[in-house]
Amino acid sequence: MGVVIPLEEGKNKPASVKPLVDLTKADMDRVNQLILSRAGSDVEMIPEVANHLISSGGKRLRPMLTLASACLFGYQGEGHVKLATSVEFMHTATLLHDDVVDESDMRRGKSTARMIWGNQASVLVGDFLLGQAFRMMVDVGSLEALDVLSTAASVIAEGEVLQLSVAKNMETTEDDYLSVIRAKTAALFAAAAEVGPIIANADKAGRSALRSYGMNLGLAFQLVDDALDYGGKAADLGKNVGDDFREGKITLPVILSYRRGTQEERAFWREAIENGESSEENLEHAMGLINKYGALKDTIGRALHYGTIARDALAPLPASAMKNALLEVIDFSIQRVN
Repeated sequence: MGVVIPLEEGKNKPASVKPLVDLTKADMDRVNQLILSRAGSDVEMIPEVANHLISSGGKRLRPMLTLASACLFGYQGEGHVKLATSVEFMHTATLLHDDVVDESDMRRGKSTARMIWGNQASVLVGDFLLGQAFRMMVDVGSLEALDVLSTAASVIAEGEVLQLSVAKNMETTEDDYLSVIRAKTAALFAAAAEVGPIIANADKAGRSALRSYGMNLGLAFQLVDDALDYGGKAADLGKNVGDDFREGKITLPVILSYRRGTQEERAFWREAIENGESSEENLEHAMGLINKYGALKDTIGRALHYGTIARDALAPLPASAMKNALLEVIDFSIQRVN
């Protein structure tokens, strides 16, 4: 059961992250070297666990945003490489922690670190990576960049706790859920994009533009992930289709289907999500209800809305290859074409 994601009119080919990859390649090579260096430790298990996830094939979009946003404002120094590495370590740490909280078995097509080394090691290595991230932020010497990224770390943790508070609660509203993903996902996108103009000494308007771009890109990105879980392919997700359902996660397609359903259908959702009745038969029924009420289409519609806001945020900036690459990332994130 697939999701048809509308492409923008006038586009003859699918959007790609490749222009951004190409423009940031030299700096990303340095980021990757720094990642390997800073993930090292005399404690043997630390690099083993860290490298398991770091080398597992993620696109590293967030650190590329930091590099691109710095270059967009003509930055010539070295700090953007350390900040980009910090962003990637923060992201990796949250994945390690998330997999423990969510009791996830698979991440990007591989067994999660917790399944190999256990929950305690996953949490502690995540903490190690956060510590290394903050050391690099301090090395850069920008109090403003440190403030933005440290605030993001706090907001992400708040988002995790907020998600726990609404977990398996079918009365969760769309606004509640948007608060969760704004904190858990979009906050790091926003911070990653904002620290570039900060160290490039951009004006307040430039900094605000990139923060808005990152925040709304992050919201669009997560909403597409929500839709793909009920209508995508495992290859696109890096996990099994339906894992959100099996884990009892409240995501937007579920919220919309529950709100629009009959009394009997709402009873099914409560049984499936709140009581953990997540059999394959129930998954099929859930996907049927999600399609019946247009919840995937509307979730994608929300993603397109936030994508438009991200696009508008960059509109006042001068035309450049880097700006075009950042704009294409919006379409790529929504279309999610590999």
